[in-house]
Amino acid sequence: MCRSIKTLRPPILPGEATDEDIHAAALQYVRKVSGFRAPAAHNREVFDRAVAAVAEATAELLGGLEVRGPVRSAG
Repeated sequence: MCRSIKTLRPPILPGEATDEDIHAAALQYVRKVSGFRAPAAHNREVFDRAVAAVAEATAELLGGLEVRGPVRSAG
């Protein structure tokens, strides 16, 4: 759906995804779904709440995933 959202789990991303990585992915998702790069002032609150909700769900997902097999190094 949105090719600019990067995979945030090992082995694709070596190490742990940072809060900044998760927020950036959530922002890209909400931008894509809403069709707004930057929302108008009257939509800012709902846009920001959506980004926070998607980031929270993403962090929960990443925290619960079990990655099996060897972790490959990037490069």
